[in-house]
Amino acid sequence: MSKIILIYGPTASGKSKFALKVAKKINGEIINADSMQVYKKLKILTARPKKEDLKKVKHNLYGFIDINKSFSTGDWLKFVVKIIKKINRKKKIPIIVGGTGLYFHSLVEGFSKVPAIPIKFRNKIRNLNKKIGQKRFYKSLIKIDPISKVKINSNDVQRSIRAYEVKKYSNKSIYEWQKKTKSIFNSKRFIKLYLNYPREDLIKRISVRTKKMIKCGAVLEVKKILNKKNIKKEHYYKIIGFREIENFLERKIDKNTLCDQINIRTRQYAKRQTTWFRGKMKSWTPIEPNKFTTHIKKLNKSSLKLDQLI
Repeated sequence: MSKIILIYGPTASGKSKFALKVAKKINGEIINADSMQVYKKLKILTARPKKEDLKKVKHNLYGFIDINKSFSTGDWLKFVVKIIKKINRKKKIPIIVGGTGLYFHSLVEGFSKVPAIPIKFRNKIRNLNKKIGQKRFYKSLIKIDPISKVKINSNDVQRSIRAYEVKKYSNKSIYEWQKKTKSIFNSKRFIKLYLNYPREDLIKRISVRTKKMIKCGAVLEVKKILNKKNIKKEHYYKIIGFREIENFLERKIDKNTLCDQINIRTRQYAKRQTTWFRGKMKSWTPIEPNKFTTHIKKLNKSSLKLDQLI
């Protein structure tokens, strides 16, 4: 069995280019671990790999899901396990790259097998949250699931709802379920790399990328979707830049403000990704930008060993 190379980092840190160079060096295939790049639409706005890069190396799990369809971390993991095995059968090396920390966590640590909760039950909990507000809802949560108090921020609506519905439905804390999880892969197979860009450099890269997206057609990309009938905008709003471009098209903001707003949201997202790394990826190897090339040169297709990369 080959090693499985994992590449994580904040948005705009050059993960895709780094993964491409690695894949070419070691005869690998790339697997997407970005929750926005799985969607078919908005290729420019989600910064999916370019056509020419897709021709150079086989890429998997990019632009294959309709944005209106539900696609969970569990769904992603099922696809990835199958693709890793498929790549191994071809005697190639899987390279998983992206910025969604939860995807990597599910692969490395395992995914909790919480019982499927009926949609009616889940909607009931969501409606309760809306009715009484997050403050009262959170107090109710920690009464029925005290563990949540040290695990979930009182302002985190989504995680509060999830913990509440799991406890109410299964009579067991979501954290009890998670204790039983285990990755199907041996931990020794993973080579875990974090692209560690200094904050100031990353801010500059984000600004440059935003301008490039606008120049390359992100506005037209959004306009085409908005021109369609009966679209569910709330599904698109989770993609950074969509709402901002919509406001620009409605002449609520000018082009400079558009870029500024996208930059702010992107920087906020990058900060969350960095926080995830510091809190949940302590065993990962951080690589500074000036060492990217050195690490790639150390890779050897015939004997991928962890100590070669540290």
